[in-house]
Amino acid sequence: MRNVKVQKAVITAAAREQRALPLQSVVDRDGETKSALQIVLEEAVAAGAEEICLVICPGDEPAFHAAAGGLAGRLQFLTQSAPIGYGHALYCAREFVGHEPFLHLVGDHLYVSDAPKRCAQQLIEIAEAENSAVSAVQATRENMLPYYGTVGGHRVANRKNLYQIENVVEKPTPTEAEQRLVVPGLRTGHYLCFFGMHVLTPAVMDILAEHVAAAADGGGVQLSPALAALAAQERFLALEVTGRRYNIGVKYGLLTAQLALSLSGGDRDEVLTQLLDLLARTPH
Repeated sequence: MRNVKVQKAVITAAAREQRALPLQSVVDRDGETKSALQIVLEEAVAAGAEEICLVICPGDEPAFHAAAGGLAGRLQFLTQSAPIGYGHALYCAREFVGHEPFLHLVGDHLYVSDAPKRCAQQLIEIAEAENSAVSAVQATRENMLPYYGTVGGHRVANRKNLYQIENVVEKPTPTEAEQRLVVPGLRTGHYLCFFGMHVLTPAVMDILAEHVAAAADGGGVQLSPALAALAAQERFLALEVTGRRYNIGVKYGLLTAQLALSLSGGDRDEVLTQLLDLLARTPH
């Protein structure tokens, strides 16, 4: 990666079965009602992204333009014409990315930082300091492996939250994870799963181009195999950011994300009071 500031961001929101998730309304940490998309866009802007590309399904631009609120003017919309995989959706932004490193976020995750800096800002600072592609990861229980890409590797010397990636597997089975993805130092039964946030080099687009060409017969193109190839080709790190990611596409995901946002903001005491009252009234 050239030692430059990461100024572009690509957000994918083209999955047919999850296309409506970024349009859902939530209350943010400051008590304001916004779309999930707007909160994701604010994450990118706060991290320094000056140009943002949103990859969506054909026909979805009016809804996403409205959901972006005041940030709609920053967006460039691209469409994934056919549902042939997450990796292909990202590849649709190849011309937008050009030859620059870029921040990549997914549209169905919300992020809550436990530090003064937002999660994406933490990630970009490490990527620029290390002059390397970096994926955000979160130590995740084994039972959640079916929902995430997972990495294996080893801890970078003298860095407790930074890892050199050696393997990447999409939604591994527990047996596969135990064989290939155990990371020394993590709690037993926990693995480093993707956070839905990456800083990637333009080399990933070259790899995806090969995968798209190979899948010309109608097969799907996923991102994890391309990231595995990237790890074999160049230095590729994983950062345990100080914060949590919330997948709003899983059962009770939107509810959990809303609670996390509420409990991290100024209305924490009020929300806790309401939760305690609800628990007291719930029959056991």
